[in-house]
Amino acid sequence: MAVVTTKAIVLSSLKYSDTSLIVKCFTLQEGVKSYMLKGVLKAKRGKLKAAHFQPLTQLLIAANHSNKSSLHSIKEVQVIHPYETIHTSVVKQSIILFLSEILSKIIQEEEENVPLYQYLETSLVWIDTHDEVANFHLLFLLNLSKYLGFYPDTSESDKKAFSLLEGSFTDLVYEKGNLTGKEINLFKSLLGINFDAINSISYSKNDRQTILRIIIKYYELHLEGFRKPKSLDVLETVFS
Repeated sequence: MAVVTTKAIVLSSLKYSDTSLIVKCFTLQEGVKSYMLKGVLKAKRGKLKAAHFQPLTQLLIAANHSNKSSLHSIKEVQVIHPYETIHTSVVKQSIILFLSEILSKIIQEEEENVPLYQYLETSLVWIDTHDEVANFHLLFLLNLSKYLGFYPDTSESDKKAFSLLEGSFTDLVYEKGNLTGKEINLFKSLLGINFDAINSISYSKNDRQTILRIIIKYYELHLEGFRKPKSLDVLETVFS
Protein backbone atom coordinates (compact mmCIF):
# COMPACT_ATOMS: atom_id res chain seq x y z
CA MET A 1 0.00 0.00 0.00
CA ALA A 2 1.31 3.42 -0.96
CA VAL A 3 0.28 6.89 0.17
CA VAL A 4 -0.33 9.05 -2.89
CA THR A 5 -0.89 12.80 -2.86
CA THR A 6 -2.69 13.92 -5.99
CA LYS A 7 -5.24 16.29 -7.41
CA ALA A 8 -8.63 14.63 -7.91
CA ILE A 9 -12.02 15.49 -9.40
CA VAL A 10 -15.09 13.83 -7.86
CA LEU A 11 -17.04 11.91 -10.51
CA SER A 12 -19.70 10.28 -8.35
CA SER A 13 -20.68 9.67 -4.75
CA LEU A 14 -22.80 6.71 -3.64
CA LYS A 15 -24.26 6.21 -0.17
CA TYR A 16 -23.09 2.97 1.44
CA SER A 17 -24.90 1.95 4.63
CA ASP A 18 -26.24 4.76 6.79
CA THR A 19 -22.92 6.41 7.50
CA SER A 20 -20.51 5.84 4.61
CA LEU A 21 -19.89 6.85 1.01
CA ILE A 22 -18.21 5.20 -1.95
CA VAL A 23 -16.67 7.98 -3.99
CA LYS A 24 -15.26 7.67 -7.49
CA CYS A 25 -12.60 10.22 -8.42
CA PHE A 26 -10.56 10.98 -11.51
CA THR A 27 -7.09 11.56 -10.12
CA LEU A 28 -4.32 13.42 -11.89
CA GLN A 29 -1.67 10.81 -11.17
CA GLU A 30 -3.48 7.48 -11.42
CA GLY A 31 -6.71 7.96 -13.34
CA VAL A 32 -9.98 6.65 -11.88
CA LYS A 33 -9.93 5.45 -8.29
CA SER A 34 -12.78 4.52 -5.93
CA TYR A 35 -12.68 5.23 -2.22
CA MET A 36 -14.60 3.91 0.76
CA LEU A 37 -15.23 6.76 3.20
CA LYS A 38 -16.37 5.04 6.36
CA GLY A 39 -18.48 7.06 8.78
CA VAL A 40 -18.21 10.27 6.76
CA LEU A 41 -21.97 10.92 6.90
CA LYS A 42 -22.05 10.99 10.72
CA ALA A 43 -18.67 12.54 11.39
CA LYS A 44 -18.89 16.05 12.77
CA ARG A 45 -15.28 16.61 13.67
CA GLY A 46 -13.39 14.36 11.27
CA LYS A 47 -11.07 15.59 8.55
CA LEU A 48 -13.35 14.26 5.82
CA LYS A 49 -16.81 15.72 5.30
CA ALA A 50 -19.52 14.68 2.86
CA ALA A 51 -19.56 18.24 1.48
CA HIS A 52 -16.06 17.68 0.09
CA PHE A 53 -17.40 15.07 -2.29
CA GLN A 54 -20.09 16.92 -4.25
CA PRO A 55 -20.09 16.18 -8.02
CA LEU A 56 -17.04 17.55 -9.88
CA THR A 57 -15.49 19.14 -6.79
CA GLN A 58 -11.75 19.63 -7.28
CA LEU A 59 -9.63 18.26 -4.47
CA LEU A 60 -6.11 17.62 -3.30
CA ILE A 61 -6.12 14.25 -1.55
CA ALA A 62 -3.67 12.11 0.35
CA ALA A 63 -4.89 8.56 -0.22
CA ASN A 64 -3.89 4.99 0.51
CA HIS A 65 -3.81 3.11 -2.81
CA SER A 66 -3.70 -0.66 -2.48
CA ASN A 67 -2.87 -3.16 -5.24
CA LYS A 68 -5.04 -5.73 -3.49
CA SER A 69 -8.31 -3.82 -3.46
CA SER A 70 -10.50 -1.85 -5.84
CA LEU A 71 -11.66 0.33 -2.93
CA HIS A 72 -9.06 2.65 -1.44
CA SER A 73 -9.10 5.12 1.45
CA ILE A 74 -8.52 8.85 1.79
CA LYS A 75 -6.48 10.17 4.72
CA GLU A 76 -6.67 13.91 4.06
CA VAL A 77 -8.59 16.16 1.68
CA GLN A 78 -8.46 19.81 0.69
CA VAL A 79 -10.73 21.65 -1.77
CA ILE A 80 -8.39 23.42 -4.19
CA HIS A 81 -10.88 25.33 -6.38
CA PRO A 82 -13.75 26.26 -4.04
CA TYR A 83 -16.69 26.98 -6.35
CA GLU A 84 -18.38 30.31 -5.72
CA THR A 85 -21.46 30.13 -7.95
CA ILE A 86 -22.05 26.50 -8.97
CA HIS A 87 -23.85 25.59 -5.74
CA THR A 88 -26.11 28.65 -5.81
CA SER A 89 -27.25 28.45 -9.44
CA VAL A 90 -29.94 25.97 -10.47
CA VAL A 91 -28.73 26.12 -14.07
CA LYS A 92 -25.09 25.47 -13.17
CA GLN A 93 -26.01 22.72 -10.72
CA SER A 94 -28.10 20.99 -13.39
CA ILE A 95 -25.24 21.20 -15.90
CA ILE A 96 -22.74 19.86 -13.34
CA LEU A 97 -24.96 16.90 -12.40
CA PHE A 98 -25.50 16.10 -16.07
CA LEU A 99 -21.78 16.26 -16.89
CA SER A 100 -20.77 14.30 -13.80
CA GLU A 101 -23.13 11.49 -14.84
CA ILE A 102 -21.54 11.38 -18.30
CA LEU A 103 -17.95 11.63 -17.04
CA SER A 104 -18.54 8.92 -14.44
CA LYS A 105 -19.65 6.58 -17.22
CA ILE A 106 -16.99 7.30 -19.82
CA ILE A 107 -13.78 7.86 -17.82
CA GLN A 108 -12.69 4.40 -16.73
CA GLU A 109 -8.94 4.07 -17.18
CA GLU A 110 -6.76 3.68 -14.09
CA GLU A 111 -3.82 5.53 -15.53
CA GLU A 112 -2.55 9.09 -15.77
CA ASN A 113 -4.13 11.31 -18.43
CA VAL A 114 -2.81 14.83 -17.82
CA PRO A 115 -4.37 16.55 -20.89
CA LEU A 116 -7.84 15.23 -20.03
CA TYR A 117 -7.46 16.20 -16.38
CA GLN A 118 -6.34 19.71 -17.26
CA TYR A 119 -9.26 20.11 -19.67
CA LEU A 120 -11.76 19.18 -16.95
CA GLU A 121 -10.01 21.39 -14.41
CA THR A 122 -9.97 24.54 -16.54
CA SER A 123 -13.51 23.96 -17.88
CA LEU A 124 -14.98 23.68 -14.39
CA VAL A 125 -13.24 26.84 -13.25
CA TRP A 126 -14.63 28.57 -16.35
CA ILE A 127 -18.27 27.68 -15.65
CA ASP A 128 -17.88 28.76 -12.03
CA THR A 129 -16.48 32.18 -12.98
CA HIS A 130 -18.85 33.10 -15.85
CA ASP A 131 -22.50 34.08 -15.80
CA GLU A 132 -23.68 33.14 -19.30
CA VAL A 133 -23.40 29.35 -19.28
CA ALA A 134 -26.48 28.08 -21.14
CA ASN A 135 -24.33 26.72 -23.98
CA PHE A 136 -21.44 25.50 -21.81
CA HIS A 137 -22.34 21.80 -21.77
CA LEU A 138 -22.67 21.70 -25.56
CA LEU A 139 -19.13 22.90 -26.19
CA PHE A 140 -17.79 20.98 -23.20
CA LEU A 141 -19.00 17.66 -24.61
CA LEU A 142 -17.95 18.37 -28.17
CA ASN A 143 -14.45 19.43 -27.14
CA LEU A 144 -14.23 16.53 -24.69
CA SER A 145 -14.37 14.21 -27.70
CA LYS A 146 -10.83 15.41 -28.59
CA TYR A 147 -9.52 13.72 -25.46
CA LEU A 148 -11.56 10.59 -26.12
CA GLY A 149 -10.29 10.20 -29.67
CA PHE A 150 -13.28 11.02 -31.87
CA TYR A 151 -13.40 14.80 -32.39
CA PRO A 152 -14.98 15.60 -35.79
CA ASP A 153 -12.62 15.76 -38.76
CA THR A 154 -13.09 19.33 -40.00
CA SER A 155 -10.77 19.11 -43.02
CA GLU A 156 -13.67 19.09 -45.52
CA SER A 157 -16.20 21.21 -43.65
CA ASP A 158 -17.42 22.82 -46.88
CA LYS A 159 -19.25 19.60 -47.82
CA LYS A 160 -23.02 19.53 -47.44
CA ALA A 161 -23.46 16.75 -44.88
CA PHE A 162 -21.78 15.36 -41.78
CA SER A 163 -21.60 11.65 -41.00
CA LEU A 164 -22.01 11.11 -37.27
CA LEU A 165 -20.87 7.51 -37.75
CA GLU A 166 -17.67 8.40 -39.61
CA GLY A 167 -17.03 11.65 -37.75
CA SER A 168 -16.35 13.54 -40.95
CA PHE A 169 -17.99 15.74 -43.58
CA THR A 170 -19.37 14.15 -46.72
CA ASP A 171 -21.41 14.85 -49.86
CA LEU A 172 -23.81 11.99 -49.05
CA VAL A 173 -26.73 14.27 -48.26
CA TYR A 174 -29.38 11.52 -48.30
CA GLU A 175 -27.52 8.93 -46.22
CA LYS A 176 -29.60 7.96 -43.18
CA GLY A 177 -28.30 9.57 -39.99
CA ASN A 178 -26.19 12.22 -41.70
CA LEU A 179 -26.59 15.83 -40.60
CA THR A 180 -27.77 18.28 -43.25
CA GLY A 181 -29.56 21.62 -43.47
CA LYS A 182 -30.11 23.43 -40.19
CA GLU A 183 -28.70 20.54 -38.13
CA ILE A 184 -25.30 20.67 -39.81
CA ASN A 185 -25.17 24.46 -39.45
CA LEU A 186 -25.91 24.22 -35.72
CA PHE A 187 -23.27 21.52 -35.31
CA LYS A 188 -20.65 23.48 -37.27
CA SER A 189 -21.23 26.57 -35.14
CA LEU A 190 -19.49 24.80 -32.23
CA LEU A 191 -16.50 23.48 -34.12
CA GLY A 192 -13.11 25.03 -33.43
CA ILE A 193 -14.21 27.54 -30.79
CA ASN A 194 -13.35 27.92 -27.11
CA PHE A 195 -15.54 28.79 -24.13
CA ASP A 196 -14.91 32.52 -24.39
CA ALA A 197 -16.48 32.50 -27.86
CA ILE A 198 -19.58 30.55 -26.92
CA ASN A 199 -21.62 33.47 -25.66
CA SER A 200 -21.41 35.17 -29.04
CA ILE A 201 -23.63 32.40 -30.45
CA SER A 202 -27.34 32.82 -29.95
CA TYR A 203 -29.36 29.59 -29.80
CA SER A 204 -33.06 29.20 -29.27
CA LYS A 205 -34.32 26.65 -26.76
CA ASN A 206 -35.05 24.24 -29.63
CA ASP A 207 -31.62 24.82 -31.18
CA ARG A 208 -29.95 23.95 -27.90
CA GLN A 209 -31.96 20.75 -27.52
CA THR A 210 -31.23 19.79 -31.13
CA ILE A 211 -27.48 20.25 -30.73
CA LEU A 212 -27.40 18.35 -27.44
CA ARG A 213 -29.27 15.40 -28.88
CA ILE A 214 -26.91 15.35 -31.89
CA ILE A 215 -23.89 15.27 -29.56
CA ILE A 216 -25.45 12.53 -27.40
CA LYS A 217 -26.06 10.48 -30.57
CA TYR A 218 -22.46 11.11 -31.63
CA TYR A 219 -21.25 9.75 -28.30
CA GLU A 220 -23.52 6.72 -28.59
CA LEU A 221 -21.99 5.90 -31.97
CA HIS A 222 -18.37 6.29 -30.84
CA LEU A 223 -18.34 5.02 -27.23
CA GLU A 224 -19.30 1.40 -26.69
CA GLY A 225 -21.98 1.04 -24.05
CA PHE A 226 -22.75 4.76 -23.84
CA ARG A 227 -26.42 5.48 -23.15
CA LYS A 228 -28.48 8.64 -22.95
CA PRO A 229 -27.92 10.12 -19.47
CA LYS A 230 -30.84 9.95 -17.04
CA SER A 231 -30.27 13.59 -16.11
CA LEU A 232 -30.80 14.77 -19.72
CA ASP A 233 -34.53 15.29 -19.10
CA VAL A 234 -33.82 17.36 -15.99
CA LEU A 235 -31.40 19.53 -17.94
CA GLU A 236 -33.91 20.10 -20.73
CA THR A 237 -36.57 21.05 -18.18
CA VAL A 238 -34.24 23.66 -16.66
CA PHE A 239 -33.66 25.23 -20.07
CA SER A 240 -37.29 25.01 -21.22
